[in-house]
Amino acid sequence: MTGRDDRYEYLSLTVAPREKPAEARSRVREHTEYGKWELMRSAVLYGGQRRYVLRRRIMRMDRTF
Repeated sequence: MTGRDDRYEYLSLTVAPREKPAEARSRVREHTEYGKWELMRSAVLYGGQRRYVLRRRIMRMDRTF
């Protein structure tokens, strides 16, 4: 099991260690505000990289005609 749900689509953002945490937070915040993403998981990787996994619900529309 991969832990992924078919009701959601996922976006993974990886931030370089030289980037300031405030800049990384602002990029994640922009995705959440304007793209309707929600933060699912964050992790600090070896070497200082940070990874943020965002998800949003897939909107399925039924045909009306």
